[in-house]
Amino acid sequence: MKVLIATSEAVPFAKTGGLADVTGTLLNELRSAGVDARLMLPLYRGIKSKFKLDYTGTVIKVPLGRQVQEARVYSHEGTAYFIEHEDFFDRPELYGTKNGDYPDNARRFVFFSKGVLEACSSMDLVPDIVHSNDWETGLIPLYVKTLYRRDFRKTATVFTIHNLGYQGIFPPTAITLTGLSSDWFTPSGIEFYDQVNLLKAGIVSADAVTTVSQNYASEILTKEFGAGLEGVLADRSKDLYGILNGLDYEAWDPSSDAAIPARYSIDSFRGKKQCRSSLVRQCSFKNPRAPVAGMVGRLSSQKGVDLFLEAAGEIFASGVNVAILGKGDGDVHRDLRAAEKKYQGKMYLNIGFDDDLARRIYAGSDIILMPSHYEPCGLTQMIAMRYGAVPLARSTGGLADTIEDYRHLSGTGTGFLFSGRWPSAFAECVKRAVCVFSDRDRWSELQRRCMKQRFYWKTSARKYVRLYRKLARAASK
Repeated sequence: MKVLIATSEAVPFAKTGGLADVTGTLLNELRSAGVDARLMLPLYRGIKSKFKLDYTGTVIKVPLGRQVQEARVYSHEGTAYFIEHEDFFDRPELYGTKNGDYPDNARRFVFFSKGVLEACSSMDLVPDIVHSNDWETGLIPLYVKTLYRRDFRKTATVFTIHNLGYQGIFPPTAITLTGLSSDWFTPSGIEFYDQVNLLKAGIVSADAVTTVSQNYASEILTKEFGAGLEGVLADRSKDLYGILNGLDYEAWDPSSDAAIPARYSIDSFRGKKQCRSSLVRQCSFKNPRAPVAGMVGRLSSQKGVDLFLEAAGEIFASGVNVAILGKGDGDVHRDLRAAEKKYQGKMYLNIGFDDDLARRIYAGSDIILMPSHYEPCGLTQMIAMRYGAVPLARSTGGLADTIEDYRHLSGTGTGFLFSGRWPSAFAECVKRAVCVFSDRDRWSELQRRCMKQRFYWKTSARKYVRLYRKLARAASK
């Protein structure tokens, strides 16, 4: 079975978020399972300088509105392919700068979506399955059924929603870029409140739609989480699957992680204590005995930073130190800096992203905070458990699928969950965790229980393979 994963980012080549971790790791797991899986993504500036690429000899011509854009196709070790277009992809960032998204993102990713299929046709690489991801490749399943149907008659399509909050919405004039008939600019097609919605294109046309946890697959059918597409998703509910992302346990391993001050494992916690002491010193916390809570990731409203800011008084009154690493919205940065000044000696803030520092926070924290308003899957809680940092999260999406709420009487659970969107609920959950932290034996048991948890990619990959085979059989008839 031949599978092509089309994506705008994938590790180790290009990454801005969890999408890259998922697509890159899934490729490796599929190949380990004996699937002939390949990857295709844009040839960004950073890829050229870091990886040895071979020119395939393939030149493609991609219709884009009234123009035809020419591009060349490169490969890396025969498993990853890259579409080169300097005007579109030779840029400092993948999607935009600190000032906002690139204004021509519609042109860039309409071009890429067509380019993937043009490249496949030109290289005689016609897969049984094309697996596209998020809005940047949302047009591919629709193109397979329309403009490129002749070349891909027996190809089935899978479309994965990694985050419904990002939909690729553009002005109605973008329909001319796609090359699609105006018949598709309707509520049953890719029109969305008089605009073009590229994520919707994938939802309405793919043979199967997946998302990254079972709970999120249920949530997005509701008005609260459906982001305006709950009706469209309900129409596809029979073809909607929730497949939990996994974690690369070799890449995230405190017993061999060179970025942390001391290595440790479930059998020997001495190194964990050293990592904690090192983080306390780095953050200049006044009370080294207080529980250390870390927050790592995008600093945005989705991640519940607003809940943290509103609950900060109660949280710090409970005696917690908080270390925050990430970047995001400018207004959020400003408010967090003000909080750091107000709670000096109890709060540490680093605006930006540093992989080594992130690892030191996981290793040095007692608790990892995830008050997300919604979380499709989340890898942070999986990493936290791997490093013996107990996750404290809002019960939503993949967080609810992977964290078992702690029960004091039975001493069971792998973290602390709260419901609702109220700062008081978050603060009360923190207080509950602090109470358990005061009982060192119970806390050590909880940490070790976390470290025993496993969310293997092999399990997720097997579910994808079963889905691929089902769709490939149907497409071949």
